[in-house]
Amino acid sequence: MKLRIYVTLKPGVLDPQGKAIEHALSGLGFSGVDSARVGKLIELEVADGTADADVDAMCRQLLANTVIENYRIERA
Repeated sequence: MKLRIYVTLKPGVLDPQGKAIEHALSGLGFSGVDSARVGKLIELEVADGTADADVDAMCRQLLANTVIENYRIERA
């Protein structure tokens, strides 16, 4: 089974990569970009019987820093 895990910064957490993208786009002449946030996409292929609790534990223990990041799991 394929999983997609989207990891994003929580609101209010500074995003220096996002700021760099905003600045670079402006420098290239693209206007109208008010903000940019950078996240991660992690694709996993797991056994069909893998429990939701196990996938959640993977995210909490390794894939996301839950102090500053949120995550969302999608089954492909």
